[in-house]
Amino acid sequence: MAPVATADANATATNGTANGPVKAAKAAASVATQLFNPFYSPDVSGDANDGDYPFANLKPHWPDVKWEPLGEIEVQDRGHFADPEKKSLLSAASKVQHLTPAIGTELSGIDLRQLTDAQKDELALLVAERGVVFFRDQEISIREQLELGRHWGPLHKHATTPVPREPGLEEVHVVYNDGSRRPDPSAFSKLELWHSDVSYELQPPSATSLKVITGPPYGGDTLWSSGYALYSSFSPGFQKYLEGLSAVHSAVAQADGARAAGHTVRREPVESVHPVVRVHPVTGWKSIYVNPGFTRRIVGVPKAESDAILELLFRQIAENPDFQVRFRWEPNSVAIWDNRVVTHSATFDFWPHTRHALRATPHGERPTSVADYEKATGKVAKDRQLELWKQQGLPLPNLDSTVSRGYTD
Repeated sequence: MAPVATADANATATNGTANGPVKAAKAAASVATQLFNPFYSPDVSGDANDGDYPFANLKPHWPDVKWEPLGEIEVQDRGHFADPEKKSLLSAASKVQHLTPAIGTELSGIDLRQLTDAQKDELALLVAERGVVFFRDQEISIREQLELGRHWGPLHKHATTPVPREPGLEEVHVVYNDGSRRPDPSAFSKLELWHSDVSYELQPPSATSLKVITGPPYGGDTLWSSGYALYSSFSPGFQKYLEGLSAVHSAVAQADGARAAGHTVRREPVESVHPVVRVHPVTGWKSIYVNPGFTRRIVGVPKAESDAILELLFRQIAENPDFQVRFRWEPNSVAIWDNRVVTHSATFDFWPHTRHALRATPHGERPTSVADYEKATGKVAKDRQLELWKQQGLPLPNLDSTVSRGYTD
């Protein structure tokens, strides 16, 4: 979600006369109520200035409706049905470009409207393995995008963020910012904008798609960070420690932000406890599953310990470039990422230009801990990096070595 600006009029409200200190305090409180956290508070700028904008029907709308709480949802990961070599999908591409060793692949020459079911299954597997897959020049409509998402799971309906004005698209999440409001850096830090979509749900999303339909000439990039790579970066002892932890993910702040902006919270906020290390059901690889946007605390440890662990994990997500890929959007670009194994964050550097995108968000399974995965499947959960090195016939690192493995550029 976008940074929200305060109205300029609020900045002059602190001027006082005889009751100066009282007025100043009230004015300061008024300004404070306007400084919504950008991640949790919706940007209402899409309500006006349609002009001849071609996608006015897809601009943000906040329906005044109420939905029932979500219950258990049956899902079956389509990646289980994919050819492990993904021959049908990859042979249809004119180019397959891996963008970094850890995360991100761009496929050229693919029309997402024309995928067979087998190719959709293979795409789910590729996304699970690479974290995020990119496509350009896609003419897929929003209704076709929803149908593609439904192939991977029942679609999530967001409780607070906008849907398109056009009726019948309640399963679409609208991302919209234009020049009517300047981002206010006093209201947010870049670190807290990193998130995995609606991780507070009992069954958070799996293969999620976003299509940009209007974008700035430059800026507005999105970054993704690999939870696989983050897990692989730690020592075996710390990995084992993290595998035994669970954390609280909360929707409360997002709901509070919507209410503060005057919008209906369509479904009451929830909090869920998920494992800090989850296992992807298809790859069997372990991934760190926390994020600054929604993870609040680790269960069953002292607060100082919880804060220290989350601070480490959050900063590695946001600051370690070895785990990241950055994508420069163009109109009709599509990204599909697996919310179970990556976090992401947009860059809000494009004001006063317009950036408008549409998201389809299938539910995944309830996050599974290492212990529960191994008990249920009889398989051993794996470290992605070690598995890739084995497949490539490369020697595994001596983790007990005291020899420096420094790198200088």
